[in-house]
Amino acid sequence: MSLTSLAKRFESLAATASVGGRMLLGLDTNPVPADWTHITKIDPEGEKKLPLLFPVYLSHTSAISVGGSQDVTEQNTEETFELLSDSGTPAFHEPSEATHVTETTREQADFLAVPEVLNGDSNALVGTLGRGLEYVRTDLGPSMLEDKLGLSIGGFFDDRAGDFAAGMMMQEAVFEAYIIMNLDSAAAREASVTEDNLLSPQEAKERALAAQHHLESEIIYLEYSGTFGGEEAEKILEQIDEGVSWSRIWYGGGLDDRKNVNRVLDAGADAAVVGDVFHRVAAVEAELFEQARGELDAETDREEIEAWVTDAVDVADTDAGRYLSTIPDVTQPEERAREYLAESLAFALAVEAIADGLEDPTTADIEAAVSEASLPGRATIANVSGADAGLVDRVAEGLLSARFDVGSDGQTTARHLAVEL
Repeated sequence: MSLTSLAKRFESLAATASVGGRMLLGLDTNPVPADWTHITKIDPEGEKKLPLLFPVYLSHTSAISVGGSQDVTEQNTEETFELLSDSGTPAFHEPSEATHVTETTREQADFLAVPEVLNGDSNALVGTLGRGLEYVRTDLGPSMLEDKLGLSIGGFFDDRAGDFAAGMMMQEAVFEAYIIMNLDSAAAREASVTEDNLLSPQEAKERALAAQHHLESEIIYLEYSGTFGGEEAEKILEQIDEGVSWSRIWYGGGLDDRKNVNRVLDAGADAAVVGDVFHRVAAVEAELFEQARGELDAETDREEIEAWVTDAVDVADTDAGRYLSTIPDVTQPEERAREYLAESLAFALAVEAIADGLEDPTTADIEAAVSEASLPGRATIANVSGADAGLVDRVAEGLLSARFDVGSDGQTTARHLAVEL
């Protein structure tokens, strides 16, 4: 038997075993964990900031999706992954452009998630993917292989090296099959979704079945992009859940309270996806710091800071409280939010006190001052499973570097934070 025949036989047996394991034996071979019930979307663009002690908030979410559609670059994507690598929470990459995928992001992301829109135009389903594959074949793939092997492979393997890299990347990737149902959204405009493309629950079920059995999409994503789908979304989720058995079902759009999260989970979603409400926590911190810096200082007792936060805002109605309320596993989200906001405020006041004691410092001066200080947040982050407590020092150094305009690495960190000294 020829090598070609053996390869064909092997592929056929592997495909049969895979389908049989999924559909007949009910084996869960989906690489996306079944216990992920809450996904936090983090956008690398400059306007979308992170809370100061972001690992504390992210310790409650199942996973992080990194990606965005506006003002996202290779650089700020890499910076975001670098920050999140110390959070202790799994992070995957959902790029809007193929060029956002780099060797660095591939190494730091748990996996690459490739979007495919089931009710948009053909470009949204295969055109964007085709452009991405061409980029991998001709640019990213060969350069990555050459870096790994330490030699030029183009002349020897011709185009096969690029094809191999593209094939391996697609083999490792996870595919998100989107059903976009909010016409007034950037996602709908980019995918050319019109009134005629909106789906009934039965039609959504049929598209989901095609995605599971033909496209082998690991995720079926019902997207309402910033608005809550309500009863319509619940009916669609119920139908999709009735049809698919292997693909994970995710819902995203307008989730900023526990009631609506529970509604979509009860309707059949495996995971609820939230985004903007998390980024808005950073703005809450910045506003509280501006109010507090004239009334509190680094010597203020923690209980007094918490009492001040309670008087300053309705904690449950802040984005910190709303974000935590979207996570079903978080009990007493208001109390958690009060605690986290007070901790972040105490941290910012302590870093400001360090700044007051410095004059024209160098990067080394800043690092020494931070290491000698007793910073709130260190113990809290140390208690987050998988998180690096050294992140607290790096955030402090970043704020100080931005304040005194020294140290490029520190200022890179500060660009992703809303608080300014």
